[in-house]
Amino acid sequence: MQITNYKTKQEEVVCTTIMPTRMIPDMVDDVRESLLTTPRSLSPKYFYDERGSELFDQICSTPEYYPTRTENHLLSRYAVDIINKTSPDQILELGSGYAVKTRRLFDACQETSQNCIYAPLDVCEEVLIEAAQKLSEEYDWLGLNPLLGDYHGGLGNLPATQGSHLFVFLGSTIGNFEHADAQDFINEVYKAMRYGDHLLIGVDRVKENHVLHAAYNDAQGITAEFNLNVLHVLNRELNANFNTEEFTHSATFNADKERIEMRLISNTDQHVHIDELGESIQFDRGEEILTEISQKYTYTGIEEMLKQANFTITDHYEDEDAYFSLVLASK
Repeated sequence: MQITNYKTKQEEVVCTTIMPTRMIPDMVDDVRESLLTTPRSLSPKYFYDERGSELFDQICSTPEYYPTRTENHLLSRYAVDIINKTSPDQILELGSGYAVKTRRLFDACQETSQNCIYAPLDVCEEVLIEAAQKLSEEYDWLGLNPLLGDYHGGLGNLPATQGSHLFVFLGSTIGNFEHADAQDFINEVYKAMRYGDHLLIGVDRVKENHVLHAAYNDAQGITAEFNLNVLHVLNRELNANFNTEEFTHSATFNADKERIEMRLISNTDQHVHIDELGESIQFDRGEEILTEISQKYTYTGIEEMLKQANFTITDHYEDEDAYFSLVLASK
């Protein structure tokens, strides 16, 4: 593990780099494999540069995007119950972002006098540092141990700490995995935990098509800008020459697979060069790049996934419309 120190106005923030336990393709290899072959695709992890993270936070505030609002409501309602049942010495969040919703758990810790350390794991260094700065101001009692890493690279090198742990995986990020990959990931989380530890996971539910469609096609066009931002990432990191005005955002519900599929569609026949790959791509008008899936789950499907990993379901919290689930499970 490599440690990087950052000075803030208040105190020193220490960022621990988590080394992967298995090979993670770099962007060059990843893009070469996914974008140069058909059907074309990109990993959603490339959405989350600093600008992408800011845009996603804006998406979460749109009236159409129910997942964040509903999950936040569930956290506000049940956070004290969750903290009382887990008594965490450490809250470790996978894919933490700006830790906006996680604050509900910190509020509950404060209310129940549960001191703990927060260990946010994220791939974006800038986001980790900014979030740590804000949290140190808002919760002066909260210990902070930001972890810089990619959970896709494995969880075997997470730092060992004493006491009980609450692993947190919010935002229905599990929906970005294909079914088999989701099960493998849940199995891996279980393996990384110790007996008596808990997992809190947020999962989006199957629901009416019009609700799902609106959530991923907001009227302000922020989701479209977020989707197109991945092309700016490729332009910057791989010296490509994508013209975002020549692509259109698309998000539709695949009823057979019970998932939203987000794509970028070429508006015209066009030629794109990617210097770092030494390759050019010919896009035909109407040709698609799959940029993200968002799998939706039934109540039973969520619990079966966790039970297959040998978790014990402690509580299953859901809203009145059954739009979203928060599930607390233990090892």
